[in-house]
Amino acid sequence: MVNRKELDPSKSPEDAYGHRLRRLREGRGWSQDELAERMGYSSQHISAVETTRKPPTPRFSRKADVVFGTAETADSFERESQRIKHGVLLEGFPEYVAFEGRAVELRLFEVGIVPGLLQTPDYARVLANSAVTRGSITADQADERVSFLAQRQGALVRPSPPMLFVIMDESCIRRPVGGHKVMDAQLVRLLEFAKMSNTILQVAPFAIGERRTFNRPVNLLTMPDRSVIGYAESQTQGHLDRNSTSVLPMLTAYHQLQGEALSQAASMTMIEEVRKGTP
Repeated sequence: MVNRKELDPSKSPEDAYGHRLRRLREGRGWSQDELAERMGYSSQHISAVETTRKPPTPRFSRKADVVFGTAETADSFERESQRIKHGVLLEGFPEYVAFEGRAVELRLFEVGIVPGLLQTPDYARVLANSAVTRGSITADQADERVSFLAQRQGALVRPSPPMLFVIMDESCIRRPVGGHKVMDAQLVRLLEFAKMSNTILQVAPFAIGERRTFNRPVNLLTMPDRSVIGYAESQTQGHLDRNSTSVLPMLTAYHQLQGEALSQAASMTMIEEVRKGTP
């Protein structure tokens, strides 16, 4: 075949997607024209996706899944396209976000940094740029990360917004991020958040010691049918849990932590004190 571009699936997720699409197509003896007819696209579009000149969209991927019989499987093209789109996010997190946008109640606990849904754009940008400096993501991926966070925050601004319960370890407000100006604006944002009618914000002080019930960030979502979904992260992976036998104990632990944390009024006082003491 003339001018055939050879693909290295280990080079990038896009190359892996294109290589797999071509392999499955040729395995069935189809030309690009024949696959295009089956999927409802032009042969030029098929060629562009196979050679990474066009990114695979969710719609394109769903069509490919139907044609190749991979829909609803662990290695579906749709899942692969989501991994490409959200490549800078932990595995499992994009799936969690889909539920987050429909939840009627959110319960969050965070350690070390302000929870993403409460971050100002400047605070989020500093964290993303720090990851670029460390070499863990590219500048483009940093832009994607910040943009994705803005989309998450926007999804919660709706006619009937969810109730948000947020508990932050004291380290979240005392760890300086981005210098005085960025940190001061972030603390002001927390104070404004606490004044909203659908929010409760509490700080879990260092003084509670071993009575802090979680040692890592935890998210609990109550869905419209009152089912509860849990989400927790390790350093490299996020885990979505819809099993009530394991999620309900997490909900109990969250309620116990609410009892140990400062009241919202006392939490606001602490945040104001930190603001005044920021160098």
